[in-house]
Amino acid sequence: MTLDLDAYFARIGWSGERRPTVEVLRSVHRAHMLGIPFENLEPLLGSAPSLALPDLEEKLVRGDRGGYCYEHNTLLAAVLTQLGFRVTLLTARVVVGAAPGDIRPRTHMLMQVDVEGEPAPYLADVGFGSHGALLEPIPLVVDAELLDTPRHHRLVHAPHDGPLEMWELQADKGGYWEPQYEFTLEPFEAPDYEVINWHIATNPRSPFRQALYAQRTLPGLHRALSGRTLVETADDGTVAERELSGSAEVLRVLAEDFDVHLPEGTVLPG
Repeated sequence: MTLDLDAYFARIGWSGERRPTVEVLRSVHRAHMLGIPFENLEPLLGSAPSLALPDLEEKLVRGDRGGYCYEHNTLLAAVLTQLGFRVTLLTARVVVGAAPGDIRPRTHMLMQVDVEGEPAPYLADVGFGSHGALLEPIPLVVDAELLDTPRHHRLVHAPHDGPLEMWELQADKGGYWEPQYEFTLEPFEAPDYEVINWHIATNPRSPFRQALYAQRTLPGLHRALSGRTLVETADDGTVAERELSGSAEVLRVLAEDFDVHLPEGTVLPG
């Protein structure tokens, strides 16, 4: 399938020369992060979201909706490929919030992007629903740091017994580096994500089946909705938090503050 790049770029508010350069990669990545929200409504409402490109285009580009990592990164990978980049799909183990000794499954999708003329490939990821997410791609170089203002990230090697180097993305949390996720450079394919997507969307123990999660990154502000708790974090670190009163207010906030518009009559669980 050939994506409608005009519609995609209109959705994320990007205009520029459509060439496979590092400047284009950076600016499209940031525009996508600012333009399309993160949300898990399909799993919460009892279904697995489609990863087929026509469905992703209809939902994320034309449908006033967002999605989670498999949707966002499948869409961006297709866009970058169409622009002439070489994209390799990867899978990570989320470690932020994990207790010491916890071993979580590899359930997060991300990608390696090769740019002609650049000395190293880049890690790109527009689907990590967290304030620690990358706003721009980071060079896949050990100890590389990225000032993706207002955020600050770095890549390091983590201890690992396997045959491939383990990479760890870390986010600067005001004086200390907080690990976000770990990954190797083993390529994954679309059928792998179909299996992972089904597990995450349908397993009753999956966090995405149990509560609503929505994220919206805006200039100067990051919004996060977890269940009925709305947290707004300004670029200067100021945090405002409040509890929403019920399903009607949640649906209103999703539409007005997150640009997530659900069909009339949608009833949220809980």
